[in-house]
Amino acid sequence: MTEHIYKVVELVGSSETSIEDAIQSAVGRASATLRHLRWFEVVETRGHIEDGRVSHYQVHLKVGFTLEESDQV
Repeated sequence: MTEHIYKVVELVGSSETSIEDAIQSAVGRASATLRHLRWFEVVETRGHIEDGRVSHYQVHLKVGFTLEESDQV
C-alpha cells in the first residue's frame, strides 16, 4: 500500500462574483505552479460590503498536494 503524504499550503482566493468563483480562482492559480493538487478545505469565508451590498468575496483555503518521490526523503 502506498503511503499518502501531503504538503499543505494556505491560499486566499477572491472574486466579485461568488464564493465558488473565489475558490476556483485560488485552486486554478495554484495549479499553475504546484503539481499533484488533491484536496482543499475552506477555512474562512469573508467579504466586503459597499453601499449595503456584497461587492467582493474572499475565501481562505488550505490546499493539499502529494509530494513527489524524490521529495519524500
